[in-house]
Amino acid sequence: MKNSGRALPLLLLIAALLVSTMRIDGQTSAPPAGYHLVRGWPRLPQGYVLGQVSGVTVDSHNHVFVFHRTARSSRIPPKLDGTIPDATVLCFDGDTGALVAQWGAGEFRLPHGITADRENNLWITEREWHQVFKYSHEGKLLLTLGERGVLASDGRHFGGPSGVAVARDGSIYVSDGYDNSRVAKFSSSGEFLFDWGKKGSGPGEFDLVHAVALDAQGRVYVADRGNARIQVFTPEGKFITEWKSPALGRPWAVAIGSDGYAYVVDGGDQKLSPPDRSHILKVDLTGKILDQWSSYGNYDGQIYWGHDIAVGRDGAVYVGDILGQRVQKFMPGP
Repeated sequence: MKNSGRALPLLLLIAALLVSTMRIDGQTSAPPAGYHLVRGWPRLPQGYVLGQVSGVTVDSHNHVFVFHRTARSSRIPPKLDGTIPDATVLCFDGDTGALVAQWGAGEFRLPHGITADRENNLWITEREWHQVFKYSHEGKLLLTLGERGVLASDGRHFGGPSGVAVARDGSIYVSDGYDNSRVAKFSSSGEFLFDWGKKGSGPGEFDLVHAVALDAQGRVYVADRGNARIQVFTPEGKFITEWKSPALGRPWAVAIGSDGYAYVVDGGDQKLSPPDRSHILKVDLTGKILDQWSSYGNYDGQIYWGHDIAVGRDGAVYVGDILGQRVQKFMPGP
C-alpha cells in the first residue's frame, strides 16, 4: 500500500484527539458546548451602580429579578446601619436587559436570596432579620415566615436563612444555614412540616447551608458551602448522595435548569487554595461535570465571588457576583 506510511500517523493523531476529549474524575466525557458572555446585559440607567448582588432568579415571563444591597459597602458582611433606603429588587427583561421595574426600598437590612415560584411570586430571605417573605410579582407582601430579629431553630423561627426552593405543589424548602444548620419544609400557606440537618460533615449534616434547589422529581439539592459539596435528598429529607470533588470546588449556589441539568457556581473561597477558583459548572444529576467556564477576576465574563445562579427557559445562565457587584448573563455556544 503506497499510503500506509502516511495513514498510520494520521490514525494516531485522530486517536489522540478523541482521547483528549475524555476526562476522568467526573469532569467531562465530551467536548463542552461552551458558554459566552452576553455583553451589555443588563442595561442599567445612566449612572446607576449595583450594590452587592446576593440573589438572582428568572420567572416564567423571562423577567430576571436581581436582589442587591444597593449602597452597602463592599466589605463582607456589610456594615449594618438600618434598612436600605433604595430599591433592592430590580426586574430586568431577560432578552433586552432593560430595567422594567424596581421595588423593595426601606424593606430589607441584609438581602440574601430570591426565588420565583411557578405563579411568579418572589420568595425572599432576609439574613439579618431571620425571616422569609413571599411577595407578588409587583412587590406586594403576601406572607411572612419567622419573627423579626429572633434567632431560633424551630417551626416559627430561623437562623440566617439563605434561600428558598418551591415545589410543584407550592410547598417550600428553606436553606436555614448561617446560624442554623438545617433545611426546613413548609406548606404553601406557611405551615411548618418538618426539618432535617445539624452541624457537621457527615451525610445529612451541614456547615453553612447556602442554597437549595429542586429537580422535576422533587429531589432536593443543597449547596453545603462550608463542607465544599452538594448533598442530594429525597423530598422527605432522606440522604441520597453527595457531589464533592476538587473540580466542583466550594459550591455557593445550585440551580436546576429546565433541561434537567444542575448549574453550580463555585465561590472560590476554599481554604489553602489560590484565589482563582471561582467558576461556573454544568453538571448532570449524577454529579458528572459536563462543562465549566469563567474564572476568578473582575473583567467581563469573570466572577469575583459568585453568590447565586439562575437558569432561564432559553438556557441563559445568570450569575450574581456579590463582591464584583454585578450580574452577568451567559448563553450556550461559542
